[in-house]
Amino acid sequence: MPTNSLVAMALFAALTAIGAFIKIPIPYVPFTLQILFVFLAGSLLGSKKGMLSQVAYVGIGLAGLPVFTQGGGIGYFLQPTFGYLLGYIAGAFVVGRILEKVENPKTYHFIFSNLAGLFIVYSIGVPYLYLALNVWMGIESSWSYVLMIGFVYAIAGDILISIIAGVLAKRLYSVFHKYRKDQRVAVQKETVA
Repeated sequence: MPTNSLVAMALFAALTAIGAFIKIPIPYVPFTLQILFVFLAGSLLGSKKGMLSQVAYVGIGLAGLPVFTQGGGIGYFLQPTFGYLLGYIAGAFVVGRILEKVENPKTYHFIFSNLAGLFIVYSIGVPYLYLALNVWMGIESSWSYVLMIGFVYAIAGDILISIIAGVLAKRLYSVFHKYRKDQRVAVQKETVA
């Protein structure tokens, strides 16, 4: 993998870590800007590199660096919100995969792919939250309660971020797409030589 790709993936892993500490205070569930950078990673780096940037983020957090909202370390997988971090990995992949199938994506393509990625994040995060609360934390919680705290309270803000990320990605896409195309040409030249 070219050095530039590794740098871009590391950049988005770092941005996701920074986003964990930028909190938007709203009643009940303040949210962070992590998901903004997850969606931008998938949109701008593509499915595989976007996913790998989030694997790197989760990996360095599990290795002990305090990049998650409540620290880091291998025991973090027991946190009830760890499922959302796993969802970031899958979400970045889905966002990138959808956009890779579109020749010349428009703003609505980016927004749609972000909403699809958001669906993936929640479909991993909410069941994980339910399991964490009921199984290893011993806090008996109903599905309705978990849906309320893990989905309903946060979804409006995340939809707004999905739209913002779509608009930003559209503006930045041509630069990253040209860069990715140039990389493919360079790799093909090296292969031929």
